[in-house]
Amino acid sequence: MQDESGKAAAGSPPGARSTTVAQNSVHLKGHTVTQNGHNPTPSSQPPFESQPPSPALTPTPIVPREQWGGKYEFLLSCIGYCVGLGNVWRFPYLCYRHGGGVFLIPYFIMLFVTGVPLFLMELSLGQYGAAGPITVWKCCPLLKGIGIGMLCVSTLVCLYYNVIIAWTFYYLGNSFQSPLPWSCDHIDNAAICGNGTAGNSSGGKGLSPTEVFWNERVLGVVHSEGLHDPGPVRWPLALCLLAAWIIIFLCMLKGIRSSGKVVYVTATFPYFVLIVLIIRGATLEGSLQGIVFYLTPDWSRLANAQVWNDAASQIFYSLGIGVGGLLSMASYNKFDNNVIRDTLIITTGNCTTSFFSGFAIFSILGHMAWRKGVPVGQVADTGPGLAFVAYPEALALLPGSTFWSIMFFLMLFMLGIDTLFGNMEGITTAVLDEFPQLRVNTLHKSLFLGALCFCFYLMGLLLVTDGGIYWFTLIDSFSTSFGLIIITLFMCIGISFFYGVNQFCQDIIDMICHCPPWCSKLLLYFKACWVFFTPFLLLFILTYIFIEMYNTSLHYGSYVYPRWGKALGVCMGATCCLQILIWAIVAICKETGTLKDRFQKSIRPLNSWRVNNLNSTGRVEERMEPERVDTPFTVTLTDMDFTAMTWEVGNQA
Repeated sequence: MQDESGKAAAGSPPGARSTTVAQNSVHLKGHTVTQNGHNPTPSSQPPFESQPPSPALTPTPIVPREQWGGKYEFLLSCIGYCVGLGNVWRFPYLCYRHGGGVFLIPYFIMLFVTGVPLFLMELSLGQYGAAGPITVWKCCPLLKGIGIGMLCVSTLVCLYYNVIIAWTFYYLGNSFQSPLPWSCDHIDNAAICGNGTAGNSSGGKGLSPTEVFWNERVLGVVHSEGLHDPGPVRWPLALCLLAAWIIIFLCMLKGIRSSGKVVYVTATFPYFVLIVLIIRGATLEGSLQGIVFYLTPDWSRLANAQVWNDAASQIFYSLGIGVGGLLSMASYNKFDNNVIRDTLIITTGNCTTSFFSGFAIFSILGHMAWRKGVPVGQVADTGPGLAFVAYPEALALLPGSTFWSIMFFLMLFMLGIDTLFGNMEGITTAVLDEFPQLRVNTLHKSLFLGALCFCFYLMGLLLVTDGGIYWFTLIDSFSTSFGLIIITLFMCIGISFFYGVNQFCQDIIDMICHCPPWCSKLLLYFKACWVFFTPFLLLFILTYIFIEMYNTSLHYGSYVYPRWGKALGVCMGATCCLQILIWAIVAICKETGTLKDRFQKSIRPLNSWRVNNLNSTGRVEERMEPERVDTPFTVTLTDMDFTAMTWEVGNQA
């Protein structure tokens, strides 16, 4: 029983209390008592405060939740999710653009102050609550909008990320030709290379064969005038995109039981290819020049705020924080899994992979610069340009170029698939948790997943038109920009100050059970980060993003985006973070009392928040509110209600 403050009413008999804790309807002498203990049969008793009587609730069947087949499946899934395409092209580019090895200083500072603490927060939240990005916020109903916002971000990421996999498919299919269609040895490129224009356009020369292949054969961007002129769908790319979504559907058809097995291949194969490429690159002439360019420090860059902002953005981009994938995958863990150990293993493995991938990339780019007689800085580009222009050109210069091209694009495919698994898992877990009946019916679950993949495919067709790269760049630039930072900022503040940072740390200790001394000491550091350091740095990053977004224009190559295009991108980011405000208002409106009372009730955990805690039941019962029920309204019962309940229980006894 509850009064308006959510506490047990004085004099409430044990029988009445037990009916509330059960959270389901129970029957006493033929009458139904609902979750809040009210007898819905007509009587002369005064009604609730302005709320009509609640209908009888039927017990919902408990749907068993899947769990990982073993701890290695979870670790490999998380590593595969975090180690993605950004590790191969984005991190090396940021290193040499921001002073080489000196970029590692802000990178690791941001990693330990923002990346690792937020990574642990997401994993702990998902594992303790055993729920997806939306349902997990029963720990603080006011913040349910954070989960909705994560879902919006994940949807935008899935929309454009599979287009990269489609490009990879297209290059992989063309890699089986000899000579490669983007090399000077191919007959179609004889005129380009024969005119001596096979240099990088940034060096003031004409387009190279790889740039011609990328812009004309793959993208078709030369046939589009800009964002307003998407042009027709490029059907070879559309077929590659369809194949990519079919593979995603088949791999996720049985949930983590199927994707958990796939990661044994997709998460480990890229490491094999990277090791082979590093060894091969070290034997090439000029490779040392590329490595020196990659690591040479420029200490003056540390005074540039852009360096620190890029370091933080790379941490978010690489670790996949705030998208919901980590939270969803952790929700399938066993309750007593050591989440701190997993956090340290995954984050260390991810950042080490980023660092060593630079050696594979720049050893070969150094060889390409030596062959062309140009500086290394003129043969590398950012974003997709590094993976689909500079690197294919470098592969074409190697002996056995066909083999190395197949290996490289197969590696990119594996990296992309793993990351997309995590993003899709965030979406599907959120929906299945909100509609648990889908978990029971395998057919309905398969139809839902198929419909989801098909809808993503239809929306993705815009990105494989002649002007699709302009839409791709727009979504890529704003989907994980300020909206993602705001979502993670509110997640950090909400857990630290609304749910309670001490309570959250105690939850982690409860999960680890026999918490080693080093875990307890490490939690003190994480507590300091969650309360002070991490929110401060997130505010700094957010401020810089808004200043940069206002002062700089968005462009792709020489094309400058119109003002309406940039405004559309801002709306994408705003839609994601505004979910927090919208659903907070909804949560407050569903409560009763003064505004202060409504707020206090909406930040209190629901009863079902601790249903996954199997190891410290006694301690949890002391801390939780047993009368808190999973209903949107708090009601007040009269003394007559309590008397009636006592009579019913007495008769039943």
